[in-house]
Amino acid sequence: MKWQVVYLPEAKKDFKQLGGNQKIQVLKALEKVSSNPLSVFEGGYGKPLGNRDNRNLSNFLKIKLRDIGIRVVYKLVRTETHMLIVVIGAIADSEVYETANKRIQKYKLD
Repeated sequence: MKWQVVYLPEAKKDFKQLGGNQKIQVLKALEKVSSNPLSVFEGGYGKPLGNRDNRNLSNFLKIKLRDIGIRVVYKLVRTETHMLIVVIGAIADSEVYETANKRIQKYKLD
């Protein structure tokens, strides 16, 4: 069963700002992960995030696309089988996690 992928409005903008090849790779990764977006500890593809640097990202997961330097932070909405994309951004620094934290607070996702 595939989970439905849903984007925050800002995450859609993040996606649109990616280059053509990056978009293709992110879409391929989301297609793969949406078939089993659970945590790796539950047999899925998602890597769990936690509470670090005053950013509480517990209950959120990430996809790391090393080859293109992109991270995707998402949350599973288990009651509806939705995969909510919170942010798509560069791996280079932890800015993606700061952005995720701000959006989580803005939309009261925690």
